[in-house]
Amino acid sequence: MSQKENAQSSHDETHDEHSNAEKDPHDWTTGGEPMTGAQKSYLKTLSDEAGEEFDENLNKADASLRIDELQKKTGRGVDNK
Repeated sequence: MSQKENAQSSHDETHDEHSNAEKDPHDWTTGGEPMTGAQKSYLKTLSDEAGEEFDENLNKADASLRIDELQKKTGRGVDNK
């Protein structure tokens, strides 16, 4: 693979990562499934830090949105550029 092709491939992968990360969680194919163990653990940590109630019954999509909300509130995981 040429250097130019390699750079383009790297750009495409980065772009794909960001475009997936920005997709509305309610549009996820699996968004209605129960939240993952990792989401549950992180959401519990964020809820405790924010002094907010932890809802262990959220689905993947709602857990993702709640994590985003609590990250903004706590400053944890937020990109500070």
